[in-house]
Amino acid sequence: MKPFQRFIEEKIETLLHSNKVLLVLGTRRVGKTFLINRIREKYHGKVLLLNAEDFEVQEVFKKRSIANYQRLIGDATLLILDEAQAIENVGAALKLMIDSQPHLTILATGSSSLDLVNSTGEPLTGRQVVFQLFSIAQMEIKEDWLTTKSNLDERLIFGSYPEVFHLSTAEKKADYLTDLTRSYLLKDILAYSGIKYSNKLQDLLRMIAYQVGAEVSYHELSKKLGINKITIENYLDLLQKVFILYKLPSYSNHPRKEISKGAKWYFYDNGIRNAVIQDFRLPSLRNDMGMLWENYIIAERIKRNIYKGEAKQLYFWRTYTQQEIDLIEWHNGKLTAIEIKKGTNNRTKFPLSFRTDYPDAEYQIIHSENYLDFIQ
Repeated sequence: MKPFQRFIEEKIETLLHSNKVLLVLGTRRVGKTFLINRIREKYHGKVLLLNAEDFEVQEVFKKRSIANYQRLIGDATLLILDEAQAIENVGAALKLMIDSQPHLTILATGSSSLDLVNSTGEPLTGRQVVFQLFSIAQMEIKEDWLTTKSNLDERLIFGSYPEVFHLSTAEKKADYLTDLTRSYLLKDILAYSGIKYSNKLQDLLRMIAYQVGAEVSYHELSKKLGINKITIENYLDLLQKVFILYKLPSYSNHPRKEISKGAKWYFYDNGIRNAVIQDFRLPSLRNDMGMLWENYIIAERIKRNIYKGEAKQLYFWRTYTQQEIDLIEWHNGKLTAIEIKKGTNNRTKFPLSFRTDYPDAEYQIIHSENYLDFIQ
């Protein structure tokens, strides 16, 4: 029996006869190809599966005509296009296919939003549904509480990319994540035409890895890396678009006393963070477990919110006098302040100034005994 079931699988299946373009976005090796193969196996109808990184496929797409695409698709009712961002101006091509063939649905995957969303956004307005696929979320894993508890430390160190679940030793997992980070995850962004200093990008990623949970100073990063602040911001934006990093902005309704333009950066997967700094030591040998715990909880909360379609806006909160709250959620007019603690014996008090300025806010303390309710 599989140890997990991808949450978006059933949602995609309900749209397979919708005459729309279904976009599945996520990093390489996150399970997109496995997912589309499962969908293809269960689909009752004719499927055409194409890999957009195949040069012959790219050549076929270059001739943008209804007749050409009709010859390509034939009587298929489902076109699956893997790594669609490899095709130039793919959005216009997909629109022509959808508009000219009312019985066709297209399922396309992409390892970044750099080109795929940008090139499909305008021509496919109203004709596309976008899904994000992450490394395995805890809410997708089928196991009992005791097993989850015993596996927690390993997930904090090695993360939850699908292949990690099938590797038998810590050494194999570390090698896989190292290769994944160096050979695949940075491939899309380093190939992007705006990247001039690939070594600086990797140095930036390492610096962010050591500052998880802390407010990031773009000026300080610029000074240490020897590149200007605008380039730093652009690189971080690109790292977010290839689903490696997540930006947590500051929350403020009182700019005179609250930080209003700050940002923290988190990794979507702990294993990638540890691969960036090449540190896979056991928890007992580390001094960054609090950082890894906070990154894990926030990443899992992001996955959970997106998968469940809950458009919750996430922030952190801090004043100029250094009062701080780890996570702020705003949803449907309701504000929730959340502190993230690994242990259960913390006597956490939320700052008086926050409680005074936001009297209707709710409060939560997330720790190792109650975190599952928060991320599932």
